[in-house]
Order: sequence, then structure tokens, then C-alpha cells
Amino acid sequence: MQNLVDSDKMPLNMPATTPSARSLGDVLRQRVKEIPDKVAMMVPPEKGNGDFSSITFAQIGERVRQIGGTLKFLGFQKGDRLGLFSENCAEWGQLDWACQCLGVILVPVYSSLPGDQAAQILQDAGAKLTITGTEEMARRIPDFPTMPLKGEGSLIQMSAHHNLSLAEWNEAIDAVEPDDVCTLIYTSGTTGHPKGVMLPHRAAIHVIDVVPKEINLGPGDIFFSFLPMSHVYERVAGQFLPIGTGGTVAYAKNLASIGNDMMKVQPTVMLCVPRFLESFFDRVTDSVKKSSPLKQKLFHFAFAQGVKRAKGEFAPFANLLDKIVMEKVRARTGGRMRYFVSGGAALPPHVAEFYMALGLTVIQGYGLTETAGASIVNRPDRNKYWTVGEPLDIEVKLAEDGEILLRGTTLMLGYYNLPEETAKVIDADGWFHTGDIGEYEGVHLKITDRKKDILVLGNGKNVAPQPIENRLKQSPLIQEAVVFGDGMEYCVALIVPAADRIREALELPENADLTTNESARKLVKSEIDRYNKVGANFEAVKRFAILPHAFTLDSGELTPTFKVKRKFVREKYAEILKSLDV
Repeated sequence: MQNLVDSDKMPLNMPATTPSARSLGDVLRQRVKEIPDKVAMMVPPEKGNGDFSSITFAQIGERVRQIGGTLKFLGFQKGDRLGLFSENCAEWGQLDWACQCLGVILVPVYSSLPGDQAAQILQDAGAKLTITGTEEMARRIPDFPTMPLKGEGSLIQMSAHHNLSLAEWNEAIDAVEPDDVCTLIYTSGTTGHPKGVMLPHRAAIHVIDVVPKEINLGPGDIFFSFLPMSHVYERVAGQFLPIGTGGTVAYAKNLASIGNDMMKVQPTVMLCVPRFLESFFDRVTDSVKKSSPLKQKLFHFAFAQGVKRAKGEFAPFANLLDKIVMEKVRARTGGRMRYFVSGGAALPPHVAEFYMALGLTVIQGYGLTETAGASIVNRPDRNKYWTVGEPLDIEVKLAEDGEILLRGTTLMLGYYNLPEETAKVIDADGWFHTGDIGEYEGVHLKITDRKKDILVLGNGKNVAPQPIENRLKQSPLIQEAVVFGDGMEYCVALIVPAADRIREALELPENADLTTNESARKLVKSEIDRYNKVGANFEAVKRFAILPHAFTLDSGELTPTFKVKRKFVREKYAEILKSLDV
């Protein structure tokens, strides 16, 4: 496999050289011209456990022109909508870039969505055709014209027989304007009916222009891609950004192979969500618990010294212990990781400190689909992990009630075919009302809650549930917590337990029902009581219920980006909540 750094003679901190482009197609064209032999994508083997293959920028340019020629053959013109219902893969990205060059509006659909929800999105968007990743996905939407992405009779197979000439490619790219829609991304549904967010080319280009200057990214960086490409976060920051800076995108084979894949590609940047970081934390800490007493003491000493060193405190043994202990843990990420960029939810402080101790940088950020996913982010040299950071060349202000308002280049054009809904969130002065509540700590912004989630107790007290939930989830025995209390005299919580840990702690059988087990309830209650001491008295969770199953996409409690659907949870577990309100 080609050595991506040494052979290309590009240091990791080399800044992007491409000047600001007119469109995403223009971004790709510039890169193909400037660094044709640089590796743009790393692709896992279709079968087996072989090496990743490399695709250069010149090869990407050629494949994009072939796919573009196929789309043109199929009758697609600038402004037409094309659905894409597929799992992540390099061909997903190549089709995306072909659409950006032609001005075709790509409408990605989460591969996990059931057929009725996928159909609703495609119908609303007016997609002329939907490219599907598997036959099973095509069967989910029987009323829509489909074509497979790969394999027999697929778009990729057909692309071998069609090709845009360089003149046609350039002409198509030149016809796309900065304010043209580059994609329709549908919101994940935490606040109700999904809405199609119209993102212009200028929004993504702004991210490409600004982020590398603030976080020091360049052609030597390898982005490891495993989050859903249908989501704005991975799409803009994990696909457009690395290609725009001349970096490399390495695609995970699947979720189960992430660990092995990271060892092979040795990434330097990884976009992730707190659940991923927590999972790695859990695996390491569980492994430590099973080791000898001496190794446990050594790890905890190394951890304490690592945290002190990260905070600038006196830590005389940190370097030695890092070499003996922490370096081995870091090696599991490939050994070259520069940044984990975490978004989508708050990162628990104890998890953030775990990565600090490891010597791995976790950067939290904040953005929405409506703002191209990148509005505010911590900087590595002034990283406050309990905040979401500082603005990325975008205007930010807080309304009187604390709601975060954003205005700038990355703002959407509006919700597709929903002018009234658009007017509700973008005011006459161009400020986008995020619905999130925040506060400043110096120049750093902290997210404290969702505006619509604020609870009003029966005694009139206003309670923000998110900070309480985040505190409870710091417990190793609590996997998920959802706090309610509207109209009640006190806060209550639905608890998804860390079932395996509780059963292990209590020496219960693997199939023991924790919902009615008195010992399990006492154990969870002791954890809740411990975290109740942190907040105000009226914020204390007085009653709780242990749920029998984890939240999943299939059972409906989670969005495709693994956010809890609070309204759905409240309705699904209404009877349990009613029993707590006594």
C-alpha cells in the first residue's frame, strides 16, 4: 500500500493551498489539477482481511467524469434531485462528487430507515431516481424507480461506458453558482416531521476554507470515515473537508471492523460521537479491571499523572508512565491519531479526561444540519472539553432566554417547500434560531439544553433535563437516562442500565430481569442519589424506572444519528411514567 505521507512528501501540518472555490465541483477540479498523484481515498477489500487499496485524485477525477456522463445519459440536469439509499462506501462519495460537478442535488437517505420513512423523504424531495446500496433497500421502496449503486446493472457498471469530456466537465462545473443547492439533507426527526434542509455550495466551501486554518489540517491528514455519510456532520466535515484540503478519506469496511481498519490505515483524524468514545473507554477500563492488581495500580497512576500533565500541573512521572502504559492504549487507534472530533451530544467529563490522560486530543464542536454541521468548535491549543468551543467565522449571539442564534455563510437557504417553517427559524434579520440554550464561559460556548425540552415542574420551577441526564450517564452502571417532570412535583427518570455490569456486580445470571430485581434497583438508586448531590434540590431525580431493553433505531427511541427521541420515549413509556407520578 502506498505510504501516504512519506511518498507524497507532505507534512501533516501543511496548510491547504487551494484558493476559495465557486462550488464543490470547482474544489475537486482544483485538487485534481494540483495534486493528481496524491491519494484521495483508501478503500477496504470487498472480501477477506487484505490491505486497503488507494485511489488518487486523478483517478477520482476520472471516475467522477464517468459517473457524471452516466447521470447525463440517464437524463439528469442541473437542479434535478437524485436519491441515494446506501451504506457508506467509496462509490457513495464518488457519486456525490459527480452530482456536485453537474449541479444535481443529491438527497441522501439513512440506510437504516424503514421503507415508509425513506419513501416519505424521496416523495417530498421529488427524486427522479434513487440509487440503492442493496437489493433489500430497493425492496423497501417498491413504488420508486431505483438502480443499484454497485454490481450487475448498476450505476458504477454503466459508468464504464459513459464519460464526460474535459470540456463538458468544465462547462458543467462552471455553470454551478455558490448559492445553488448542493444537497437536500433531511433532519433526523428529534423535533417531529423530517424537513429537507437546502444547503448551498457556499456553506460547504466555507467549512473547507475556515476549518483547516483553525485546527491545522492539510494534505497529510487521513480521515477515518465510519459515521453515516447521509448525516451532515460526516458529509461536510468527513467527506467534503478532507478532499477539499487535499487529504485522504479512509472508509471503514463496517462497524465491526473499525478496530482492525484503524490499525491498517493509521488515521490522523476521526469524526465521532460520544457513544463511540465512551465505548472505547468502557473496553479499556473493563480490560484493566480484569488485569492483575499491580497492572491496575499502574494504570490508575498513569491515568492520574496523564490528567495532571494535560492540565499543566506537576506530574513528574507522566512521561515515563505514558511510555510504559498509555502508548500501548494509543496504539489501538493506529498510533498516529491527532484529533478525535466529537459532535452530536455532550461528551461526559470523565470520558474527556480519560482521553486527556491517554494523550489523545478530543475536540468537541457544535453545529446543525441547517448550518452545514460546523459552526462552533474547540481549538486544540485552547481546548475546554466541557464546552463546544469558539465560532468558526460565523456570528453567534444569545437571545434573552438563552437561545443560541447563528448567522453567516454556512446557513441553509431554507426548508424545501416549507416557507412557513423556514420563517419560524430564520428571522427578518437573518438569525437562525437553533432551539438550543447556551451560555458563555469567556469566548467558549456551553450548550445547557434544548429550548423545547425545558421542564416546568408542578411547583413552577424550570428544570433543564440535559445536564441531569449527562450527570447520571457518568455512572458506569447507567447506559442511558431520560429525565421528565412536566407538571409533576419532582423529576423522574427512565433508566437504561448497563445491564452486563450490574449483573456482574451482583453475580446475577445473564438473563436476569433487572426491572424488578430489588438489588439492581438499590444499586441504580445509589448511583442516582450520588449524582443528585451535584444539582439543586428541585433538580433531584426522586423516582425512576429501569427499562427492560436498550434504546435502538429499530425500536424507535433513537434517530439515525443516535439521538434520543424524547417525545417518542415519553409516549412509548407513558404508562411507566404515569406510575412514577404519584
